[in-house]
Amino acid sequence: MFITFEGPDGSGKTTQSQLLLGRLLEAGYDAVWTREPGGTRLGELLRDLMLNTDTELGEASPRVEALLLAASRAHHVDEVIRPALNEKKVVLCDRFVDSTIAYQGGGSQLDIDALRRLNHFATGALVPDLVLLVDIPAAEGLARRLRLVTGNEADLSRMERRGLDFHNRVRRQFLNSAARAPNRWMTVDGRKPEDTLSDTIWHRVEEDLQASAGEPVGSSHGRLF
Repeated sequence: MFITFEGPDGSGKTTQSQLLLGRLLEAGYDAVWTREPGGTRLGELLRDLMLNTDTELGEASPRVEALLLAASRAHHVDEVIRPALNEKKVVLCDRFVDSTIAYQGGGSQLDIDALRRLNHFATGALVPDLVLLVDIPAAEGLARRLRLVTGNEADLSRMERRGLDFHNRVRRQFLNSAARAPNRWMTVDGRKPEDTLSDTIWHRVEEDLQASAGEPVGSSHGRLF
């Protein structure tokens, strides 16, 4: 099963993805956690280039960001995600294609259909079985992030410093994406207590895993469109 976590900055999705990993391992599932940008050495290098405010390489345009993310994602799928799925592992990924649609599409207002085609090619048409959207109003998420960096805006990532209007568009696109595929997306309120969120997510994932337990050996995880 391929599960991705999405959400605005400061929503708590990374915390929830790692809590889910712990519960899966405790329940005896063979599960792995990874992230984007990142997941491979190449991906981590690109992550640092794109998010680090101290880089001397200048400001990449949204189009360049989308292409870098697609390249990193293609490598990530080939080297980490698809091999793990082929070994029948549960793969948890902190951000995937839908973050590009939200940030470069919604936030930076690039053509969303073009981004979908680019990422269809980059991933070999791999689509998550379940997308968990940890939602939070953009202003609240950014305030959380600012508290984590002791109130110093200079310590926020490049993406986080793009302003409230940008992050409001990002959030709207996440919600739009969830509305397009309600059976494959689950939206939870990131303002709820951490344990409550973890329980809600676990119940959905456990239900989906049990429902798929009867699949024959060799069935493919991650839907291919």
